[in-house]
Amino acid sequence: MLLELQDVTLLYGRIQALHGISMTVGEGEIVALIGANGAGKTTTMRAISGLRPVAQGAIRFNGEDITKMRADLRVVRGVSQSPEGRGIFPGMTVRENLEMGAYTRRNRAEIKEDMDRAFSLFPRLKEREKQVGGTMSGGEQQMLAVGRALMSRPKLLLLDEPSMGLAPMLIQQIFDIIVEINQQGTTVLLVEQNAQQALSRAHRAYVLETGRIVKSGTGAELLHDPSVKDAYLGVA
Repeated sequence: MLLELQDVTLLYGRIQALHGISMTVGEGEIVALIGANGAGKTTTMRAISGLRPVAQGAIRFNGEDITKMRADLRVVRGVSQSPEGRGIFPGMTVRENLEMGAYTRRNRAEIKEDMDRAFSLFPRLKEREKQVGGTMSGGEQQMLAVGRALMSRPKLLLLDEPSMGLAPMLIQQIFDIIVEINQQGTTVLLVEQNAQQALSRAHRAYVLETGRIVKSGTGAELLHDPSVKDAYLGVA
């Protein structure tokens, strides 16, 4: 397994946000994590990327225990996150934002290759290359956040709510690009409120409720599961 969480517990002060969750992501997969607001999805992502310390349990990546590893070292190992709310550098240009995604790397030729890949996946970014990020639309900023995350050439790409606040046409486009990124060889762990879009593209998925994993299966299985339909797809 590329990523393995084993009995991971996480606290915010005295509040227990994750209650011993266990999950895996295999190399080459798209795995979705769905659940209501406050279920612990973003917290799980922060635990994996090293932005929040784990109280108990273990996180293994590519066979190595990274439970206590610093976040920047996880990026070097191959874990990269496109955060909820995009988190781009608003005063920097598109190109400068992308360059920041490659801050751990030194091979200029490879960085150029990945810059070209980002521009190929998101032609709009090429058109806006010299534009300041903060002046772009929400959809363009989302593309920039994903492109920046790809600039570290990750083995595992963490995508936290990539469709949030986007128009329906852009949502479809973003998800198609996520599939393309995966087909190019990048493993994806996807947190997403839009369960229909996420499950229809995920190889496997987990359902998180109040910090506990309550259900797992293939994307197709959960897409047609009556309780999942009722809770997350708006279909009784």
